[in-house]
Amino acid sequence: MPAVQPASVAPDVRLHGQVIAVTGADQGYGRLVSSALAHAGADVVLIGVNTETLSAHASSIEASTARLGWGEHLVGGTAIPIKADVGVPLDWRSAQNRILEIFGALHGVVHLADKRAYGTFSLLSEGEWMDLFNCNVKSAVAIAQLLRRSLPNTWMTVIGPHLDEKGLHVSPQRGALRGLVEDAYTEELRANLVLPGRAPAGEEALDRPLSDVVLSLALPELRHLQGNVVRVPMPPIPSVRGSDVNQLQPGMEYRRG
Repeated sequence: MPAVQPASVAPDVRLHGQVIAVTGADQGYGRLVSSALAHAGADVVLIGVNTETLSAHASSIEASTARLGWGEHLVGGTAIPIKADVGVPLDWRSAQNRILEIFGALHGVVHLADKRAYGTFSLLSEGEWMDLFNCNVKSAVAIAQLLRRSLPNTWMTVIGPHLDEKGLHVSPQRGALRGLVEDAYTEELRANLVLPGRAPAGEEALDRPLSDVVLSLALPELRHLQGNVVRVPMPPIPSVRGSDVNQLQPGMEYRRG
């Protein structure tokens, strides 16, 4: 009796034909989100400052999506790395122009505005505060402004400071980003803010709730959603005993039990 062949499962093509840029795409939530978007069929542009890690992540995405065939067609998205410091408006402008040269369109931008402070509010130096402001707030405003000037139909999803980060320095950042997305409609821009419940764990299964929300906001059928601030509860990172540390995957965060 011949063996029963498993039924073929249709791949995810919900974002097929969409071109989406992800900033900070080679680390943290940026890495997770860019992979998820590509596996849903989007062509993903990986933006960051480290050429080596961007290229390695692009190769990883391409290798995994190349297996997502349906019939004679490959439906996984491509991944293109572009080096740019989005805290510098001219860098983002150059990256945006490069994207248009390659793809002829840019449908959406997922911007990581979640740089964390290393110290408490009272101990932050002026330089550290300005670095946080530039990375999280100035960059988001600059991207929105350049989109408004040349690509007003391009949506923007901002991943803001994590909800587990405490301190008075975090509130002004969240407030500024909230005001930006809530009032973006006055400039005929579609923007939403996503606030993860914690810092990334580095494990897809633990961090998937965040990528699921970002992917949903990218769906063409949900283009009417704008001005939302979405708080995303995240599963806790499991505690491990000292004897279990050596069994963890590289890059996985842990807390001692």
